[in-house]
Amino acid sequence: MPTFLSEYSRTVSAAAVIVLLLLFTYGGWMDSVYPGLLGVFEWLETTPFGYIGKTWGAAFAFVEAIHLIGLAVLGGCVIASDGRLLNLVLTDVPAQTVFDRTHRVFVWALVTLLATGVFMACGVATKIYYLPVYWYKMLALGAGMLFHFYIRKPLLGHDLSQLNPVVTRLVAIASILVWFLVAAAGRWIGFSG
Repeated sequence: MPTFLSEYSRTVSAAAVIVLLLLFTYGGWMDSVYPGLLGVFEWLETTPFGYIGKTWGAAFAFVEAIHLIGLAVLGGCVIASDGRLLNLVLTDVPAQTVFDRTHRVFVWALVTLLATGVFMACGVATKIYYLPVYWYKMLALGAGMLFHFYIRKPLLGHDLSQLNPVVTRLVAIASILVWFLVAAAGRWIGFSG
């Protein structure tokens, strides 16, 4: 007979990592690590990406545009797949088809966001180091990726008719909220300086 931990090992692991990240951020652990990261952020500005991002405004703007397009595509994937999970959109298409197709596009959009985000961060590394909202965004991004790949994706790999509808709706709402938080924190970074 399977135990709770063996049956939901990925979910428990992801939840534990999220709790550890929250403890790291709000439990005082960050205060001991944070000052040591300044050297890393100063170094990021001296890399070729940092130099290009600081000196060529057009290059930074182009990469930022690609970043925003990636964010829009990722958001569209979240809305389409979680909207289907909530039976709000694409109800004439089988749910598993929507999940599989949006997941592939979601992964490419996430890779685009991460690559362009690193480039943009290099150009303004010391600025974002001092912005608390940057750290909130990174926390939300980490939680979103853990949630998507270790909770949502494995759960939706099962037959949906076998899952409790309340659980699937809660997963969809949580997914929408976490990715909205990532996008909102990123926008807040743009308004912060």
